[in-house]
Amino acid sequence: MAQEPSGVEQAIVRALRDNLERIQRTADELHHSVSDVVSACASNKPTNALPSLLRAQTSAASLAATLEVLSRFVTVSMQTGARSALEVQIADLVGKIAPERPPAPQRPMPSQPVPKAAQAPVAPVAEGPAVDEIEFETEPLELMEPTAAALASEPEFEGEFDVNRLSPEEQELHRRANRVAKVSMQDIKMLRPEQVRLGRQNKDLCIRLKDDIEKAHREYDRRFKPIMDHPIDYFYRWMVEILAEGDAHALGEYPYATPARHH
Repeated sequence: MAQEPSGVEQAIVRALRDNLERIQRTADELHHSVSDVVSACASNKPTNALPSLLRAQTSAASLAATLEVLSRFVTVSMQTGARSALEVQIADLVGKIAPERPPAPQRPMPSQPVPKAAQAPVAPVAEGPAVDEIEFETEPLELMEPTAAALASEPEFEGEFDVNRLSPEEQELHRRANRVAKVSMQDIKMLRPEQVRLGRQNKDLCIRLKDDIEKAHREYDRRFKPIMDHPIDYFYRWMVEILAEGDAHALGEYPYATPARHH
């Protein structure tokens, strides 16, 4: 008769399954970044490829670190000898992990920005069977949000829209749309610093940076079309926050009509 899997083996399988989605998401981000690099190579300005190269480098490093942690965890956990105490610890950990996802809390979206440095770092490589370093998290969606100044011109009904009530697939699209919009505005600010400064001064950012904004919005619309009718416009929010430094009037006339903007 086949032997029942031990607590260690169950924890290893659970760790691999729980981290599979994260690995796939990081690999997808790497794929998009490489595609952006390929597109930038068609430009006559080599500097256009720099933001995409940096994003690809970050995604690749994150993916490599995650795979290294998991592979070392599996290797160390399956080593023979002195496993009784480890199995007790693993079994206790597995018992605390609920197999089903807890219900999302009924709360409005966070109103304060989550700085990039505050995001969960990649877990350090474990030197021993330190089981607690493997993360088993089932946390609700938390989006990076602009400051209150960037939200001042959003319609009132948006406060009733709770992303955490959406399906997991739609929540993931919102998370990625928020991040992509922010990175796009950072890229424009880095590549066109003088035009951004003049646009703020003359309150015509949307006109002065028309080509860059249109290119970024086409990609944003292509990747996140399923949620474009939701009453949240991350693209507009991060334009106000990053390009206009919180002054919505500095944009001039925002050219995109979405459910989140009513002129």
